[in-house]
Amino acid sequence: MCPPSNESVDPSALRSFPCKKGCRDRTFRSSQGLTQHYNSVHPVLSSDAEGNEQARVTFEIHPRLTGQIVDSRGRPLPEHTRPPGTNTEEENIWAPFSNRLEFDWAHYHYVELQSSKSVINKGLDLWAAAKVEATKSSSCDPLPWASADELYKTLDSIQGGVAPFETYQFKYNGPLPPPGQDAPSWMTDTFELCVRDVRHVLHSQISNPDFDGKWNTAPYREFDSKKERVWSNLMSGDWVWREADKIYEADKSTEGAMLVPVVTGLDKTTVSVATGHQEYHPFYLSAGNLTNPARRGHGAGVIPVAFLPIPKVSKRQKKRKDYQRFARQLYHSCIALIFAPLREVMSKPEIVRCVDGHFRRAIYSIGPVIADYPEQVWLSGIVQGWCAKCFNRPENLDGPDGVRRTHEKIDFLLKHLSASDVWEQFGVRDDVVPFTHGYPRADIHELMAPDLLHQVIKGTFKDHLVTWVNEYITAVHPEAKALEIIQDIDRRIAAVPVYPGLRRFSDGRNFNQWTGDDSKALMKVYIAAIVGYVPDRMVECLSSFMDICYIFRRNKITTSALTRAEQELKRFHALREVFVEHGTRAHCSLPRQHALTHFITAIPEFGSPNGLCSSITESRHITAVKEPWRRSSRFNALPQMLQIIVRLDQLAELRTRLSRAGQLEGSTAWYMACSMSEGAAVPSENDGSNEVEDAVGDIDGELIDDEGPSPGLRVASSIRLSNTSERAHRYPRRLDELVITIQEPQFPSAMLEYLYNIRHPNRVLPSPIEDHIQFQGRIYVYHSAVARFFSPSDSCGAGGMHRQTIRCNRFWKGYQRFDTVLVDQDDEPSLNGMLVAQLRLLFSFFDPYTNQDLQCALVNWFPTVGDEPDPVTGMWVVEREEIEGECPVQVIPLASIVRGVHLLPVYGKGRLPETLSYVTALEDFERYFVNSYIDHHAHELLFR
Repeated sequence: MCPPSNESVDPSALRSFPCKKGCRDRTFRSSQGLTQHYNSVHPVLSSDAEGNEQARVTFEIHPRLTGQIVDSRGRPLPEHTRPPGTNTEEENIWAPFSNRLEFDWAHYHYVELQSSKSVINKGLDLWAAAKVEATKSSSCDPLPWASADELYKTLDSIQGGVAPFETYQFKYNGPLPPPGQDAPSWMTDTFELCVRDVRHVLHSQISNPDFDGKWNTAPYREFDSKKERVWSNLMSGDWVWREADKIYEADKSTEGAMLVPVVTGLDKTTVSVATGHQEYHPFYLSAGNLTNPARRGHGAGVIPVAFLPIPKVSKRQKKRKDYQRFARQLYHSCIALIFAPLREVMSKPEIVRCVDGHFRRAIYSIGPVIADYPEQVWLSGIVQGWCAKCFNRPENLDGPDGVRRTHEKIDFLLKHLSASDVWEQFGVRDDVVPFTHGYPRADIHELMAPDLLHQVIKGTFKDHLVTWVNEYITAVHPEAKALEIIQDIDRRIAAVPVYPGLRRFSDGRNFNQWTGDDSKALMKVYIAAIVGYVPDRMVECLSSFMDICYIFRRNKITTSALTRAEQELKRFHALREVFVEHGTRAHCSLPRQHALTHFITAIPEFGSPNGLCSSITESRHITAVKEPWRRSSRFNALPQMLQIIVRLDQLAELRTRLSRAGQLEGSTAWYMACSMSEGAAVPSENDGSNEVEDAVGDIDGELIDDEGPSPGLRVASSIRLSNTSERAHRYPRRLDELVITIQEPQFPSAMLEYLYNIRHPNRVLPSPIEDHIQFQGRIYVYHSAVARFFSPSDSCGAGGMHRQTIRCNRFWKGYQRFDTVLVDQDDEPSLNGMLVAQLRLLFSFFDPYTNQDLQCALVNWFPTVGDEPDPVTGMWVVEREEIEGECPVQVIPLASIVRGVHLLPVYGKGRLPETLSYVTALEDFERYFVNSYIDHHAHELLFR
């Protein structure tokens, strides 16, 4: 662990190579590994890629609340003033640790391994033993901590970080039962709200340098190259623009201030059913200035600021009106107390340091609230079954005459109507006042954010449509026949061909525990599986819903896309009546489906819904609730959980400071060795950058991921063969020998035809081609290529670039894998100017005639069946090209491939054989659907 004191350490022996292009603390053991990382994660895109998409976007900034930079006293500064420095002259930047080793050891055990106290004690014992061995003496220097408890004290002494939790107590103060009658427990118990200072939490987030470049200082309107309005982040929406107008109109001195909308999220979660149904009710917070990808990033973009009390009562007590009144009043009182520290700065700005180091005058507003439907009922004070945003009645939620709810309208109703009338006629409870009543410019009905996860993905799709399809099959067929059909649908889902990033359902959709990701994955393959087993109108209904869903899930939504979604929503409402006609449903007036109509107005208000989705809070439950609970003793766990959360935040804050100071470069051993040797050089960013040819993320011959976000310029598309080290060396280099190995007898003529067209582009192909051109060069075979393209999906990073691995491998995990791709063909009328092809070979060769290294693909074509998509599924249908019983092949330039594409079999009628496998699915069917639902980019390319 520690080198002997009488020996010198050569830092070069421990040298590491850090990434200096945005991957904090990523290090590699060799320059080759660093180069492969750069080419994979920070690529220089090929010259065939189109221009920068961002350059064609224009912005209109709010004219009053502009987020102008100021000095520490609030005086305006010129736009390009450099940010003031911070006082970093500390005696020990590692404090309360002594050095890099102590910090990394603590971070590794407490954050990465989440080690228990006994494991930490064991690790300290081994560390001490290593020091004894290194010094060959029993009197070596003591360890920084003698036990886990001392380590915890060090963690608690870290300066900075997010505010600690405080506890506030609430108790029922209403009338009690008459003497002689026992009062229920909820009337006598004390309930605790654990909360942080929300103002302090926001200061920490506003000043977090990790969000530099992911922060909007002013409301803005975005327009694309066609001058269409584009909605993406919250600050691009109309609500925040109006909010800025209201603030300025109320107080002209706020001009130049930075509006900070406070996004909140509430979501109950259960950590253990077996040990007594332990529930927690976390309250999350995020500054609305963050971009959507930053808020979805599972880090400090969403912070737990409170845990609301959950009264425990019997089912009988829950039905009592006095308990319901108390529980709701407790709920809203707690939320009002959480926001209390912000009340004064909702009217007068305060000076804060921002993510870019500048000072600005910040003024706050309560922003959109992320919540599922049961939470919305509590937040808005409505009756279960009604809508939280409009007055439409439960039996006709999608009626055209819905009037929007507001505080003013509800106050008027409560003033002039009886409690029973407002309950029955307007779905309003008179026993609770929403917390927003006490804060400026806040209306809970306006601030209810659309929820993709619970209203669209899990709600309408999984809980409604998929369930209704099964209910229809069960209703119209005998029990045995219905079970057989449902099992065959599961077999169809299991037989879907593989595709990068696509989850394979080995047992179909029949599994117990559903997650949001499961529902998203099933969406991609479900429609083709039910064709033939349900009426065509049911399939059309699901297809129409899917088109709506994929537009709503985009990271950027244009005016034309929103118009298409509105049209598809009307079509969906008409088509879903098929379930009523067949007796599956009595009606389709459901709150979660009704919420789709409010998406049409909510997107212009709040931007793309994926930045305000409850999947964000669901994911945060893991790190903020479930993992801390598992690390606790499980008895009186909440105080322990709060302590763990604060320690994790403090360590994260210190880690950010150290990283920005350059103290976390390289490995721990290399850093410590350098600190012991004068003149030790830190590895340069360019060390070894030219030692390896262009790579696409291969390490030891394997690609890290088949698909995922790819940082970089936002360009149309780019494709390259995999790293040269991944060349398939088992293949011969000569054309005549390679033909025998790959068993493609048409390859030589296809190769010569391609060469002739390259060399003589204006001539007609002669016949036979072998008499007019020869090829004697070497051919290099590859097993994969990587396509990068701009994709408006929530899986992409802030740059919007998506990386996808396309495979053509005869030895992939024990079977052959030949992926299908979209090929650009400008003169092709169908498929929006593209053709579908299946790869048979990826290769490169040098052509001395043109003096170029050429990258190519050998493909089979899948022409479309007809000139329009299938009217039932909305997807294009293709079939493998055959001429006189043979499938012709063609050599095409690799650059003509746009991206991979997924094909779904047209299963036809009848049960699938038990022996049919997803491995051979691309060979076993006559026709295939071109899956436009495989991802957002494919849907936009192929949308009818």
